[in-house]
Amino acid sequence: MSQQSEKRYSSMSEIPNEMKFAATHEWARLEEDGTVTVGISDHAQQALGDVVFVEMPELGLTISEGEEAGVVESVKAASDIYAPIRGEVIEVNPKLDDAPETVNEDPYGEGWFFKLQPQDLSDLDELLDAEAYAEVCDSEEH
Repeated sequence: MSQQSEKRYSSMSEIPNEMKFAATHEWARLEEDGTVTVGISDHAQQALGDVVFVEMPELGLTISEGEEAGVVESVKAASDIYAPIRGEVIEVNPKLDDAPETVNEDPYGEGWFFKLQPQDLSDLDELLDAEAYAEVCDSEEH
């Protein structure tokens, strides 16, 4: 494993500021085309351990904020993935079918889970910014 893939986002300054976060550890990134990419945070993938399988939502599925959108399984546990905002699933990450460990290696990049066409972009305003999300992570560790 390269040094870069071992990088951890443990401090607030390393949690990407351009993303919004759910308290359930999903991240949402608004893309230039108005879609929203969703994944799980570095904190979540570390807590899960080695990811061995990801169950994705179905294409075309309309999901509500907080609704189960899939499952991520690791050597330690299985955990539900929740939709951070309302929208229609327009793409899933095909890479995770054959390489679920990508979630561990690059949770904020290649390890994304699915993309949504949001019903209302203002839903993103209800999510946590990087600083508030760092506080959630800190409170879980203490």
